[in-house]
Amino acid sequence: MPIYERFVGAHRDDFLSLKDAQKNYKLTWSEDFNFAYDVMDVLGTEKPDKLAMVWVSKDGEEIKFTFEDMMKMSNKVANYLRYLGVKKGDRVLLVMKRSHYFWHTVLALHKIGAVMVQATFMLTPKEYVYRCNKAGIKYAIFTGDGNCTDQFDERQDEYETVLRKMVLGHKKADGWLDFEEGVANASDEWVRPTGKDAIYANDTSILGFTSGTNGYPKMVLHDFRYPLGHIMTGVFWHRVVDGGLHFTISDTGWLKSLWGKMYGQWFGESAVLVYDFDKFDAVDILEKLEKYRVTTFCVPPTMYRLLLQQNVKDYDLSALTHCCTAGEALSPEIFNNWKEATGLELYEGFGQTETTLCIATIYPWTKPVPGAMGLPVPGFDVHILDEEGENAAHGSNGEICIRTLSTDRHPCGLMRSYNANPEDTERAIYRGYYHTGDVAYRDEFGLFRYVGRNDDVIKSSGYRISPFEIESVMLEHPAVFEVAVTGVPDPVRGFAVKATVALKDGYVGSDELTKELQTYVKKNTAPYKYPRVIEYVAALPKTFNGKIRRVEIRNNDKQKYDENNK
Repeated sequence: MPIYERFVGAHRDDFLSLKDAQKNYKLTWSEDFNFAYDVMDVLGTEKPDKLAMVWVSKDGEEIKFTFEDMMKMSNKVANYLRYLGVKKGDRVLLVMKRSHYFWHTVLALHKIGAVMVQATFMLTPKEYVYRCNKAGIKYAIFTGDGNCTDQFDERQDEYETVLRKMVLGHKKADGWLDFEEGVANASDEWVRPTGKDAIYANDTSILGFTSGTNGYPKMVLHDFRYPLGHIMTGVFWHRVVDGGLHFTISDTGWLKSLWGKMYGQWFGESAVLVYDFDKFDAVDILEKLEKYRVTTFCVPPTMYRLLLQQNVKDYDLSALTHCCTAGEALSPEIFNNWKEATGLELYEGFGQTETTLCIATIYPWTKPVPGAMGLPVPGFDVHILDEEGENAAHGSNGEICIRTLSTDRHPCGLMRSYNANPEDTERAIYRGYYHTGDVAYRDEFGLFRYVGRNDDVIKSSGYRISPFEIESVMLEHPAVFEVAVTGVPDPVRGFAVKATVALKDGYVGSDELTKELQTYVKKNTAPYKYPRVIEYVAALPKTFNGKIRRVEIRNNDKQKYDENNK
């Protein structure tokens, strides 16, 4: 019996339909639930030789960890951190790229009751200062790759709470402790804290920064129940194979790494493949899928598009049983091309830093439909609300909102609040709902279809236009590699539809191509939606985790408009 059944009370195949699961899927946990103790240490004791992780360095070094290895390594890290003074409630910054020590450290922090704060290695000194002071960071653990430690130290006098700094890779840096040496010398025995140091399910476990798509990132507070929400992510949506190997591509600077490379997968007793590469290379990733016989796979649509630039059929991907995608809207073009190349459909999902998976297409309950996210998953009561706070009619746009008062307890996986930010919390959680800021509509089959962020929806000549709908059409044109649709200020329409386009190799932007693309959109969607402005760029602006920064395009266009109309 896989360990998730102890918390669900049933096997995933016992639920005969989505309706059955929405009625009967019930999570149970103790008041002191802790993933590190109640899942990983149990597996490390009961199934010590079962594979938990295959870690591969950028140079091809390979290390395999069993569940017993994970238990003992996390004990060693916990002992070393406790020796340095880390205690329950302390906030620890992790900038560790995809080092296997990241996973050992997360489990160790859970065992201590300290709070994990993830950050990407690509931050600037200013961004490190913002995160450390906002979160009250006391300890920092960094990768030894690149110049991260130098970036962190550049404005070290501005840190208000940082006490100790540790670095991986035996890197010699002034003021930095050798993390790996300290861990190597620590004991692999650990006793679960009791008394005043006891850890409870409603204690703070994670502070996750949002991607900052629309400004400075907010700090999301999750408690120790958060991993339980990812049973739905890993076991049901990813449909991980007990004893298989799951591969999600995500930097550890974001909570997506916990979505796809840890909690839900280990609940399902699948191993995870962690590939610590520097730069995404489609051929390299396809080779890893083939070599390691990956059974389940999840990457954003952008990465599927890059993989499909190669001849996917040249690789033996016969071990793959299930593929998922999230992070941005999935176009029908990618869905159809991946299915043609592999025989596998893509199962789309939706969630945020503030939530676990809350809308998805889940096999076998819901059949994938290109361009549709799916339906609300068990555990979340999701609605599309109009501007008056009422359920929007099918076909009408509204905001994706999650009921917070639909049961006698807070939905498992939904944030408690934005840390130290009651104003933003009150703007997001009110009248019994968490308001996601994302816009969608339900089609004639009741499926949720993504429109965009509230700020992304274009209001032009009285119309509300979805950027995703236009982007999906344009991506079907053979010249278009990537596209971002935004509103550009217009004195007559308020905003005009603009497409910022990155072309495929062999194509060059021209007036003729612009007219061709505009005609193509008119023929494939309502004519009023066609982009009146098309700009060609080498690459679209994106966040560190690959999301298109439409806000940057909008701000640049507004600045140009203001300068031209002074």
